[in-house]
Amino acid sequence: MINYGTLTALKSIINIHPNKMEKSNQIEKLFKKFIARECSKEEVEKILDYLKSSKDTSLIPNIDTAKKLFKNYPDMDAHTADHIYKDILKAVKDKERKSILKKPSIWRYAAAAIVIALLTTTYVLKKNSYSLEIENETIVDTKKTITPGTDQAILTLEDGTELSLAKGTNIQTKNASSNGENLIYKTTASNNTIKHNYLTIPRGGQFHITLADGTEVWLNSESQLKYPVAFTKGKTRQVELIYGEAYFKVSPSTAHNGDSFKVFNRSQEVEVLGTEFNIKAYKEEHTIYTTLVEGKVTVQTENKKQQLQPNQQLSLNTQTQTSTINHIDVYNEVAWKEGIFSFDDKTLKDMMIVLSRWYNVDFVIKNKSIENELFVGTLRKNQDITEILTSILKFGIIKNFKIDERKIILE
Repeated sequence: MINYGTLTALKSIINIHPNKMEKSNQIEKLFKKFIARECSKEEVEKILDYLKSSKDTSLIPNIDTAKKLFKNYPDMDAHTADHIYKDILKAVKDKERKSILKKPSIWRYAAAAIVIALLTTTYVLKKNSYSLEIENETIVDTKKTITPGTDQAILTLEDGTELSLAKGTNIQTKNASSNGENLIYKTTASNNTIKHNYLTIPRGGQFHITLADGTEVWLNSESQLKYPVAFTKGKTRQVELIYGEAYFKVSPSTAHNGDSFKVFNRSQEVEVLGTEFNIKAYKEEHTIYTTLVEGKVTVQTENKKQQLQPNQQLSLNTQTQTSTINHIDVYNEVAWKEGIFSFDDKTLKDMMIVLSRWYNVDFVIKNKSIENELFVGTLRKNQDITEILTSILKFGIIKNFKIDERKIILE
């Protein structure tokens, strides 16, 4: 269905001159069809050809008006739209500053990139490069594609029993229930010996859990959480992120008679009173990232105790026990729980590590010289791997890819 608010916004920024009326009408119609998701492949190519070759910029939103257009686009959340806008604007300005001869076409290509990002709602942009040139189409065997991950986990009870949690499966235990997408524990307190459960998320999985105190935890692929089935009144609430990545929305201490909340993982402990934060601590990586979204947390490492403010991230090197605190855009760190891959100055190699966990595949980059190519962009986690790789393919860094069972070779 056409969103008329979007079309109105688009029409308001298109200047139609009498001597360009016929061509303007054609392009305007194509833009409308694109927004309505009604364009054929041939019509999409016409739009791209226009954006690449036309010297007439009157039909392309400029930088100022593009941001206004984002606000009227229903398929994209405001934060993502703003993030795309800022990335493109910054990169274009950087490129213009580095250029001895300032080319007006830079701004035209930037605007074109914004339009494409806007219309497709998915984008991957090679940093400081906004060329819209498209290589010869690569033939991809879609029958070999790999579907994205899904909600799944293994629940290990206190007696060692293992239960598989997955969509469409309902589980009921003495302390908790699950509909296959969430695991919810009864709101109870323990005055006896604390019993622990484990929730293990495999590669290609994710899961959401509500602990007995009301704390919510989103677990990313290849992660494991240890936690009590009930918390003891008057004592610190403690859980352990054994490995992997988790986003915590902690029930405040004011709701638990002042009982604080701690998250342990290798080399550090994080103490909170009631807040939202993300911890990334994968086994094969030598850096633990603790990112604060709201509230305050204190991070205790082997050498020191440090407090974080919102929009700060503490990076701890587990080999040297050195740590640094930086101000960051937290969206890039927590977008995964909203179904988005957000890559900000990520290398091709780093991107493949993230994708390998979600799609449960192994990547082989044959040309080692391209491993450190930087990318900026977002991708939806509900896309199959062929769609993801085809998006990256368009930027000419990789020439082709092959899918062999659970192994993907980038050439």
